[in-house]
Amino acid sequence: MSQLGDLYRELIIDHSKRPRNFGPFPEANRRAEGFNRLCGDRITVMVEIEGDTVRQVRFQGSGCAISTASASLLTEAVQGKSRAEVEALYHRFHALVTGKAEDAADAPELGKLEVFAGVSEYPARVKCASLAWHTLHAALESSGVAEPVSTE
Repeated sequence: MSQLGDLYRELIIDHSKRPRNFGPFPEANRRAEGFNRLCGDRITVMVEIEGDTVRQVRFQGSGCAISTASASLLTEAVQGKSRAEVEALYHRFHALVTGKAEDAADAPELGKLEVFAGVSEYPARVKCASLAWHTLHAALESSGVAEPVSTE
């Protein structure tokens, strides 16, 4: 494997074993639950919105390494961004993991999230990588607690 591939693998392992922004968040004013029936991943995404800005995001749940790492990196990527910026990032990430990155060329850069570029080659893993993002999207679209989200 290339050095870059090794670094990407290490980043996913690090975020899956030591997820950032993991745990309860009673101050959240938006919340959604998501699940992936295929893999068994379950996640709750909790968001604090102030005005139009995502102030803080945390998550809880259990899942495979890809799902947990994606949720962890998501929380780092969206904090402090406007809802419009988060929406653009959501679409860019989804395009990346589904192999349609050219469809979102005008969206913000993904930074560390580009570690998931290879996921598009494994259709079952696309659902793992995108679960937290679909759940965040549902939380942001709600006015409090969203309906559960499924990758099916």
